[in-house]
Amino acid sequence: MDTKHIKTGDYDYALPDERIAKFPLARRDHSKLLIYEHGKVYEDIFYNLPDHLPKHALMVFNNTRVIQARMHFRKETGALIEVFLMEPAAPTDYEQMFQTKGKCSWLCMIGNLKKWKEGALKHEFAIKGEPLTLSVTMNREKSVHHATGTNYRVDFTWDNTNISFAEILEAVGELPIPPYLNRETQESDKITYQTVYSKIKGSVAAPTAGLHFTDEVLKAIDNRAIEREEVTLHVGAGTFKPVKSKEIEGHEMHTEYVVVHRHTLESLLKHDCKAIAVGTTSVRTLESLYYIGVKLASNPDATEEELHVNQWEPYEDEREGKTVKYIMPTEAIQNIIDWLDRSGTEVLHGSTQIIIAPGYEYKIVKMLITNFHQPQSTLLLLVSAFVNGDWKKIYDYALHNGFRFLSYGDSSLLIP
Repeated sequence: MDTKHIKTGDYDYALPDERIAKFPLARRDHSKLLIYEHGKVYEDIFYNLPDHLPKHALMVFNNTRVIQARMHFRKETGALIEVFLMEPAAPTDYEQMFQTKGKCSWLCMIGNLKKWKEGALKHEFAIKGEPLTLSVTMNREKSVHHATGTNYRVDFTWDNTNISFAEILEAVGELPIPPYLNRETQESDKITYQTVYSKIKGSVAAPTAGLHFTDEVLKAIDNRAIEREEVTLHVGAGTFKPVKSKEIEGHEMHTEYVVVHRHTLESLLKHDCKAIAVGTTSVRTLESLYYIGVKLASNPDATEEELHVNQWEPYEDEREGKTVKYIMPTEAIQNIIDWLDRSGTEVLHGSTQIIIAPGYEYKIVKMLITNFHQPQSTLLLLVSAFVNGDWKKIYDYALHNGFRFLSYGDSSLLIP
C-alpha cells in the first residue's frame, strides 16, 4: 500500500453532534467498552476491562498532565487577547519551565492577533495574598512558522520572584478543553479532564483513553499480574488538527516530545517487546521507540537531538533511495538501553512526528485501548492501521449501539 496517497475522504463517517459527549459520566469507569477481538465486535462496561486482558502482560500508560494553558489578557482598548501556550521556548525543559521565577518564554497560538500589533499586555492579580503584575510581549522575530500555522514567541515577566510560573498558571490559566465540545471550561473539568494517574505537567490536551481508569480498575489490573509502566508524551493542540489535504501526504504532523525511563525499556524487553497501549499517544511513543532504536543501530553515538522520528520514516524504502534497516524490536530497545549506558543517564528524551496510517506495520503494540475519534483524523488512520482496515465495522457498531464519541466519550479495546 502506498501510504502517502491514502485518500482522506476514505476515512470519513457521519458523526451527529448529539453523539459527541459534552460531559463525562458521573463515574469514569461506567462508560461503555466496545471490544473488537479478531474481527468480532461485542460490548461490556469499562470496569470489566481487566477481565478481557491477558494475565502477566505489560500495559503502558501516558502519565502526562494537562496544564491550564489558555490565558486571557484585556487591552486598554477593551480587546480580549487569548494566549495559548504550546511549547516552552526558554527554558525548553518542561520541568524547569514550571519552576521558573521572574521570566520565561513560550511558543504560543494567539487569539484575536489582529488586535495585538505591539506593546505589552498586563494582568494584575494576587497569589497567596501577594500582589503580582504579569507582563507579556510578543517576539515575532523568534516565532516559528510551519505548515500547521504560526506559533508566536511570547515572553512572560512578573515582578514577584517568590512565585513560580506553575503557580501563575494555576491562578490565572484556564484548562483547554477540546474545541468540538462547543462550551466553556467548567470547574469540574479540572478533575474530569485529567487521568487519575497524571503526573508530569505539559499537555494542552488529555490522553483521553486514560480518562476511564479509576483506582479500582488499576487495582484489578494489578490483581491479574499485569505489569504497568508509564511513558510521557505531552499532547499538543495539533492532535485536534483535521487532515485538510485530499491525500495524507499533504498533512504535516506536529512534533511531540517523549520521555521514557530505563525501567520501562527493561520491562519491554522482559515482555518480548509486546505491550498493551492505553491511548494513541502511548502507541506513538512505543512505536517511535522502535525507530529510535533503528537509528542507533547505524549511529550508536547519536545526540539526543538526533533521536527524532520523522513523519515518513517508517515508510522509506529503496524506491526513494533510502533503506530502513529493519531489526527486531528487542534489538531496537536494547540499542536504546545501551545508548543510555554510554550517555550515563537513566532517561531517554526524544521527539516524534510519526504518522501511523494503513500500510504501517506495528512493531510493539499488540492491543490498544482508545476512544472513538473524529472523521478524517490522523487518529482514525492509526486505528485503521491497527485493525487492518476494519475500522468501519467498529464505528458502525458504535454508532448503532448508543456509544458516545470523542474525548469524554466511551472506550474500546482493540485486539487485531
